Amino acid sequence: MPDLFLRSSTDADIPAIARIYGHWVLHGLASFELDPPGGAEMARRRAAVLDGGYPYIVATDRHGEVLGYAYASAYRTRPAYRFTVEDSIYVAPEAGRRGIGRLLLPALIERCTALGFRLMVAVIGDSANAGSIGLHRACGFADAGLLPGIGWKHGRWVDSVLMTRPLGEGQATAPD
Repeated sequence: MPDLFLRSSTDADIPAIARIYGHWVLHGLASFELDPPGGAEMARRRAAVLDGGYPYIVATDRHGEVLGYAYASAYRTRPAYRFTVEDSIYVAPEAGRRGIGRLLLPALIERCTALGFRLMVAVIGDSANAGSIGLHRACGFADAGLLPGIGWKHGRWVDSVLMTRPLGEGQATAPD
């Protein structure tokens, strides 16, 4: 992918991130939000991710245009979950099928592993989301469960697919 670049996100990326996410809120099933949050809310969410010590990265073209983003965050807030992260990946609608997800997800996995996390969880909206399910499988995720009809969006019930991937030594050893 010679024309794609990865880097840590910056405040200047918020408009692009909000635009990408807003599209999928309105037209997709990956997010169960119904109304797209504005730039200020997306900036607040990004700051919370970074303040929590989690990575937040973007993929850009050679001109610096943000084509997708990914971040990890706490899977759950209870302390026993502190070694588990949940991934989120969104690609601009006009940039699909260019390998952006296959660039973002391994980089996110690598960063989370380096930070000492032991398990990554994917909560994928819609069991028919073959692209996201396939991406996660290609990156070493295994099926962990299905929550049938857990959300109502776009006039229909929507499933959530749960997938997991060990990070580093996974559960083979106790964490530091």
